[in-house]
Amino acid sequence: MEGMKYIERGLEERIGHHLERGKSVLLLGPRQTGKTTLVARLPADLRLSLVQPDVRQRYERSPGQLTAEIEVVRARARHWPPLVILDEVQKVPVLLDVVQDAIDRKIARFVLTGSSARKLRRGGTVNLLPGRLVTLHLDPLTLAEHPEQNLRTLLLYGSLPGIRAERSAADREADLRSYVETYLEEEIRAEALVRNVGTFARFLELAGLESGNIVSFRGLSQELGITHTTVAGFYEILHDCLVAERVDPLTRSRTRKKLTKSSRYLIFDLGVRRLCANEGTRPHRDRLGQLFEQFVGLELIRQSRVARHEPRVLFWRDPDGPEVDWIVERRGELRPVEVKWTDAPDRRDARHLETFLGEYPEARRGFIVCQTPRPVRISERVTALPWQDLGSVL
Repeated sequence: MEGMKYIERGLEERIGHHLERGKSVLLLGPRQTGKTTLVARLPADLRLSLVQPDVRQRYERSPGQLTAEIEVVRARARHWPPLVILDEVQKVPVLLDVVQDAIDRKIARFVLTGSSARKLRRGGTVNLLPGRLVTLHLDPLTLAEHPEQNLRTLLLYGSLPGIRAERSAADREADLRSYVETYLEEEIRAEALVRNVGTFARFLELAGLESGNIVSFRGLSQELGITHTTVAGFYEILHDCLVAERVDPLTRSRTRKKLTKSSRYLIFDLGVRRLCANEGTRPHRDRLGQLFEQFVGLELIRQSRVARHEPRVLFWRDPDGPEVDWIVERRGELRPVEVKWTDAPDRRDARHLETFLGEYPEARRGFIVCQTPRPVRISERVTALPWQDLGSVL
């Protein structure tokens, strides 16, 4: 991967915008999504990587040393206030006290990166400096950042930059396995304080298999032989460590009394999900359809985070009747999205969308995302889109 071409990220403009108006930025994102590469392009006056043990240990012993270094930097800074970058700040969360003081005294701006919001909140003694930091989220690559025409490749290998850069399927597989075994099974298991390696590895497998579904904590607890509260805690850790996306349901309705109120969980990357689930590279057609639905949901979430007015991504389900895979809520408007594994969509594929559009006046049009080669008008208010054009939903 040496010499790999840099990929422009959609968040760069937003980061620049907030820095220009004097704000500091907290850039959260799972491991290997490109946070370090992105902030390396910023013209910092002081840059520290807390991944390096000697650097981390120095500030653990003396957090106030950072204040003294900032005072020196102020005298020769190229920008005012000087820009300080702290990479993987969750490694030394006590530095947030120094950051807060420097921001309050207006002696520095910061870009902080982190891969665990949980560690920044540990013990209730550290917060994410509300009002002082603009929090942004860096995901794996979106279609807009790095177009890919091979849908099967996206469903099987995901969208992490390093994985996408590998041309060899065998190398992609090896790197994904390393990600799961080294990071998820070791570091996140340690975060969960789980001594039983087998139990947590089995939980990750089930979490991968159940990705995209409404999770039954009690059902998984019986499968794993642990309490349902422990299972719920494991999912909370995955969410806090940015490995799982939680998608909440749309529950408001004037006519339906039984709308689902439980959330869905998605593993953040489909390649990582597959390795967690111990699935091979030849899924059945029905499974491909399920993965396609997850892909669309993840892509909507990722593109919504890049948008300046971040929409919410929800879903809608009546256990006794219709359901809609994804709902994009933006500025009071609802845009329902159904996902179909077909290249020839028709009105039958739109029936749940039509039901939703009839029940919610704030929903004016709906979309079917599928494998059609070009947009198709299905009805007056429903359009079928090629999956490559998914961004037009937002």
